[in-house]
Amino acid sequence: MRSKRIYIAGPYTKGDVVVNVRAAILAGNKLAQVGYMPFIPHLNHFWHLLCPRFVEFWYQYDLAWLELCDCLLRLPGESVGADLEVERAKELGILIYWSLETALENYPFISRENEHAN
Repeated sequence: MRSKRIYIAGPYTKGDVVVNVRAAILAGNKLAQVGYMPFIPHLNHFWHLLCPRFVEFWYQYDLAWLELCDCLLRLPGESVGADLEVERAKELGILIYWSLETALENYPFISRENEHAN
């Protein structure tokens, strides 16, 4: 069985960017410890520092990776981008976790047919 790919969606520009990137990395690290393969779009922060791009590029890039994921974790906080990612995950039938704890409890995975896990 391959590791389940989980997309980390959460605030980036609302609030403190450094705090938001840290929160996403820490969540991804906890998920990796139980066996998930996290995709952390917040890591693009470092790419953007060296090679800035328009926000539309980042949205397209992240959504392309989301399509390859088995589930999504929505971190708390206001975020236009994360809300768009949740909507796209719903369209794709990707399981959405609304808390890190639920994602950790449900590894190795429930099923793709479940749209939400609370």
